[in-house]
Amino acid sequence: MTTRTLPHDDYINAVCDALTAAGLEPADARTSDAETRGIYCYLNAVLTLDPDTSGLDAERWPDGLILSWEWHTGIEAADGEPERGPSWEWAPLVDSHGQNGELNALTAVGYASPAYVAESVRALIEHRNQAMPVEKWERADELHAACEAWGTDEGAES
Repeated sequence: MTTRTLPHDDYINAVCDALTAAGLEPADARTSDAETRGIYCYLNAVLTLDPDTSGLDAERWPDGLILSWEWHTGIEAADGEPERGPSWEWAPLVDSHGQNGELNALTAVGYASPAYVAESVRALIEHRNQAMPVEKWERADELHAACEAWGTDEGAES
């Protein structure tokens, strides 16, 4: 995680805890306020799962996989970037240096509960459908408000 506090830090920590409880301990987890084309900032998190730390099948996932959560301000939508709000994606890692394949949507969306995110990852790695209904994190409204406030501040600085 970063040394300064970002709106989504607690959420990503809760997701890491849920993944660990599900036997999928992340090898690495980072949050940031990244830039889109050097113009607009957005919030993101990247979690890495690997066969050694996370218990992934080394034959199917030899270099592991990444999970990506992003929240966009929507400012850059006119430039073809994603609309406002959060999304979860995943990709296989294709080498031991962190290069990844094409990102794909995870069945967990937006402010999904950490348990739901963990179940989504479990379903993905086991190559099965996800049975549990989508549920939001109990602090989703608080997270949404914090992200919106961050986005408003970011928009004012642009």
